[in-house]
Amino acid sequence: MNILGIDTSCDDTSAAIVADGMRVLANVINSQVKLHYPYGGVVPELASREHIRNIVPVVDAALSQASIEMKDIDAIAVTVGPGLAGALLVGLYYAKALSAANGIPLIAVNHLEGHILSILLEDDHPEFPFVALTVSGGHTSLYHVKALGDYTLMGQTLDDAAGEAFDKIAKVLGLGYPGGAIIEKTARSGQKDIIRFPRAYLSSGSFDFSFSGLKTSVSQFINKWNQDEDMQKKISIADIAASFQEAVFDVLVDKLVDARKQTGVKSMVIAGGVACNNLLRQRLTQRAEKGIKVFYPRPSYCTDNGAMIALAGYYRFMNNEYADMSIDARSRFPITDLKPLAS
Repeated sequence: MNILGIDTSCDDTSAAIVADGMRVLANVINSQVKLHYPYGGVVPELASREHIRNIVPVVDAALSQASIEMKDIDAIAVTVGPGLAGALLVGLYYAKALSAANGIPLIAVNHLEGHILSILLEDDHPEFPFVALTVSGGHTSLYHVKALGDYTLMGQTLDDAAGEAFDKIAKVLGLGYPGGAIIEKTARSGQKDIIRFPRAYLSSGSFDFSFSGLKTSVSQFINKWNQDEDMQKKISIADIAASFQEAVFDVLVDKLVDARKQTGVKSMVIAGGVACNNLLRQRLTQRAEKGIKVFYPRPSYCTDNGAMIALAGYYRFMNNEYADMSIDARSRFPITDLKPLAS
């Protein structure tokens, strides 16, 4: 059984073919980093226009890479939300057109469910239940994943996502875009404890996140640092990057570890674009107690990709959850709105 997965939730146009819910036959991603680089972040209107240019060749490339044709596709899974409304519409309406023209069932997929289930694309993956942290430019959420389709939201960001904070601080430091990878690289030569930036743990026992205060604190420090030559001699850009990164990771790791303890599960999963960060992976692995295992998808499955959408669509398809042509994009789509899958 071949599922075509399409994702245009933000700034990557992606299409993938997943066979039998386990084998990735193709995973094509067209990045818009160069387009948005001058702005230091994603410009929604530009992203939508670029998706329009890329969607047809990206889907064609996925079919070609998998050495199959549309007649070999059993269902089309497409992200309907959450994400940028204009960007989502491009993928959704193209998927609708393919579905109608070829008589292929259409499956609506929640982007966050795709991120949570992306770990199942790996040979080494956890058994249910587990706790999962999805952390990216648009999302920072913590879930108790009890079974396929059964997700309890334990905490989420109350303001900025962690990835958005990385992009903002990279921009203020003049490092470029996207911020995650470049701050990770810059921080490697820095002293992580030279500056003590604030950690927002919120109320005791809370699994929610907040990064706006940290972002403001770091930005104010950088402005002061730019005007003080003596500070610049003592503290480098790498030191600032490392200290900022440490402040973010302390909170992410602490809350994920605490969530695991509270739920009593034996596995922790981290997914989303920020999960590509090697230091974050190392920190989490080091914090895992004996008998507890940490899982993270390969980088190509952490960033937005069609493979995770095809996989999530496969399980929805097997549960006979089909979408009709009246379905629309949802810029806000809480994962708790999903119906649990039949066991």
